[in-house]
Amino acid sequence: MHLILCHTTADFDALGAAVGLSRLYPGSKIVLTGGSHPGVRDFLALHRDEFPLIERRSVNPENIRFITVVDTQNRERLGKASEWFDLPNLYEITVCDHHPDSELNIPATTTQIELVGSTTTLVVEKLKDAKQHRETEDTKWLLTAAEATVMALGIHVDTGSLTFEGSTPRDALALAWLMENGASLQVIAEYIEPGFSNQLQDLLTVALEQLNQVTVHGYQVAWVLLETEDYVPGLSSLASQLIEITESDALLLGNCQQKKNKETECLTIIGRSRIEQTSLNQLFKPFGGGGHDQAASVVIKDTNPQEQLTEIIEEFKAQIPHPPTARELMSSPVRTIRPETTIAEAHRILLRYGHSGLSVVDEQDQLVGIISRRDLDIALHHGFSHAPVKGYMTPQLKTIKPNTTLPEIESLMVTYDIGRLPVLEGNNLVGIVTRTDVLRLLHQQQRPQKKLGQGCIPGSTCDSIQELLEQRLAPPLLELLNRLAELTQQRGWQLYLVGGAVRDLLLADPEKTLLLTDIDLVVDGCHQSYENAENNQQNDKNPPAVELASALQKTYSNARLDVHGQFQTAALLWHNDPVLDSLWIDIATARTEFYPYPAANPEVEASSIRQDLYRRDFTINALALRLTKPYEGELLDFFGGMNDLQNRQIRVLHANSFIEDPTRIYRAVRFAVRLGFELEFQTKDYIQYAINSGIYEKVQSENYSTRQRVPALETRLKSELKYILQAPYWKPALQLLGELKALRCIHPTLELNQELWRQIRLVDRGLIRFDPEKTLTHWQMRLEVLIAHLAPQYRGDVAETLQFSLDSIERLQQLDSAKAEVVKLMPECQLASQFYRLLVPYDLPMLILIAVQSPRWVRHRIWQYLTQWWNIKPLLNGNDLKELGYKPSPQFKQMLDDLLVATIDKEICDRKSAEAFIQAKYSLLGDC
Repeated sequence: MHLILCHTTADFDALGAAVGLSRLYPGSKIVLTGGSHPGVRDFLALHRDEFPLIERRSVNPENIRFITVVDTQNRERLGKASEWFDLPNLYEITVCDHHPDSELNIPATTTQIELVGSTTTLVVEKLKDAKQHRETEDTKWLLTAAEATVMALGIHVDTGSLTFEGSTPRDALALAWLMENGASLQVIAEYIEPGFSNQLQDLLTVALEQLNQVTVHGYQVAWVLLETEDYVPGLSSLASQLIEITESDALLLGNCQQKKNKETECLTIIGRSRIEQTSLNQLFKPFGGGGHDQAASVVIKDTNPQEQLTEIIEEFKAQIPHPPTARELMSSPVRTIRPETTIAEAHRILLRYGHSGLSVVDEQDQLVGIISRRDLDIALHHGFSHAPVKGYMTPQLKTIKPNTTLPEIESLMVTYDIGRLPVLEGNNLVGIVTRTDVLRLLHQQQRPQKKLGQGCIPGSTCDSIQELLEQRLAPPLLELLNRLAELTQQRGWQLYLVGGAVRDLLLADPEKTLLLTDIDLVVDGCHQSYENAENNQQNDKNPPAVELASALQKTYSNARLDVHGQFQTAALLWHNDPVLDSLWIDIATARTEFYPYPAANPEVEASSIRQDLYRRDFTINALALRLTKPYEGELLDFFGGMNDLQNRQIRVLHANSFIEDPTRIYRAVRFAVRLGFELEFQTKDYIQYAINSGIYEKVQSENYSTRQRVPALETRLKSELKYILQAPYWKPALQLLGELKALRCIHPTLELNQELWRQIRLVDRGLIRFDPEKTLTHWQMRLEVLIAHLAPQYRGDVAETLQFSLDSIERLQQLDSAKAEVVKLMPECQLASQFYRLLVPYDLPMLILIAVQSPRWVRHRIWQYLTQWWNIKPLLNGNDLKELGYKPSPQFKQMLDDLLVATIDKEICDRKSAEAFIQAKYSLLGDC
């Protein structure tokens, strides 16, 4: 006999999972080990005969061979049926559950415990697989409407119709499959929202009158203890209704029933919580209860109800984390203007920094108002561009303090419909919190459930960022980061790991240690202290990044400290260190940037971590991991970078990103090919728009005529070309650049046509064959082939723009004349030595460029020269000539040249024939 056991007070998830398994195991029976929820009881009153249910007392233990337990790992929740686990005749005990954090005390031989919204989801996935494999054989795998409905109810109830935090895409897919297989929406609606009985309605009135509420860290916690003579079905519905009506963040509903002839009572507690980082499941587990983090229950026998409830409430309060405050949410420093600033100037500042509003301060830097983008747009519409902002700003302001909590901030924004709240410390404006800041914080903690290939998602496929770092990083590097985090915390600042290191951590193979050699860190929250030091003329105060790097260097004395840049960023470098090997750590203060004109170098200013991430190129590079407390391990993802990592796509942050910096096109291609990602369709459109707009052609034209520097089309473009052309994936990357017409960033006429692609492949074969030792810079030779494809009048300017060496520039400028001479004179060559004399004046790079641009017969002779004649030396040297009796003279050069020609033409082949050749052609002085 195969039994499927539901826990005591079975809910729809337990019943739905059991019903699904009964279809997987024909002949199996379902046992409700001890009562059921009122909704389940009412459902079974109509549908019991549809399912293979059997009473526990009807089971003959001697016939039991297989037991499957659903929706629990705790044998105490199975009542007397748990005694069956000790039977000697059992073959297998299987546990199927969706609470990975629960403790397993059932002697299971097989388990399936996965983090999904409901146990029924796991069973549906089994059914789907079974149906796909056996559907062609028969139709016994088709579910009945009742079976599909009860399973759908299991998922609906345990996931809150896919609204609870633990809900996953797998639950949604399972629910969709059940709907396809006949689940009744009408029946589901009836049991998800059952009507209140008269008794529950009376208890609701009493509960509202006796409800206790307290505010803990900005969260409303409510509790009530109801006394009844008997067990009351449906209390879970009452708890859900209470938390909604009272708008509480957490609710503990206690119900005590007086046991007959006993002084002690039985206490049932049903909990509901909307507070992050609280767990009702963990709270109730020591008392034999359980459930989910947000919804759980427990029954405690023989206890004092009031004392027990009070104790549990205090334990729950201790779980509540301190909510984020304005200091952690705010952007700082705040962009401010004076009341006399014109509307036009204020609008220009908004455009430059991408803000939706500006704070207005007086001469004492005291906040006097705020002006929004909408205010400015209206003023500009009416033609008041030269008017001062003081006539259009909002002077009556709601402000907050740095310690104002997130719930309080939300309440202010909702009550007064405010989009931004200035943060004042005393009378000083230290930051601003916007509606976007709040929304991002509320959503950024929702971790996706889909795995990133073999990587880790903190809070989902791995427990925490600490686990991620410990798994991926070498211990010495982790120790270094922890030490730097401590130094940052001591100063009251925040430290973040940013950029490519975060991306690579999330994508890393869990079985391998990630070798990070280049780490970028950003320090935030330090502007106020540094600005105060500057205002107080404390000239000995180092910038924050330099201060941190100097402090870390005291622990790691082998590191070299470099300070550079406008904002005094600092870099620590280790070279062949016995512990850290070769490592570069760059520390910078959070900053924002603005491009004064297309392809220029950006102008940077101090800002917040949010603005720092916003200035980056792609969403997958705009991720940050907080390394400092109190939110150590928080993943900052303001722009959907995690989703793009999952979807394996490159998505740009801004529509004008490629116009501002064309090198980002090359970076997009490089990341896409290197990571095996695709360019997101909108990003590809932005690239096409930027290229087709003609902006690069215009900037290049102005550059050549005025000699104004265009860094993005000079050094930065050359760097990106180097990264691509020296990488093992350079061929597909170059092809993708060609498809995007992105070579026009080098010159408007440059495109990767079939002829240029043929030349590129030829030069690659030539380099492999004739320069295996890589005495030439191979990536630069590939780039020279690209530039050589341009019309001759453009080559020199482009090579100078890309800051080529003088040799390379001259080679490109002389290429056409050299090629013309070779093509003209080569038909006149008959002997091998004649080909040699024609080609020997040119170095290897020039010969390769000539070869790839010339007809095949010319290329063949150049390859022959490089293969057979290039390295031939005369069989005799000057010393040999002296031994033969010849006196040193300028004639030696001609003699050796003649020897070389004879050797190439195979007139001589060894030393003896060489000596005879010389003696025959040149007589010794003094001979008659």
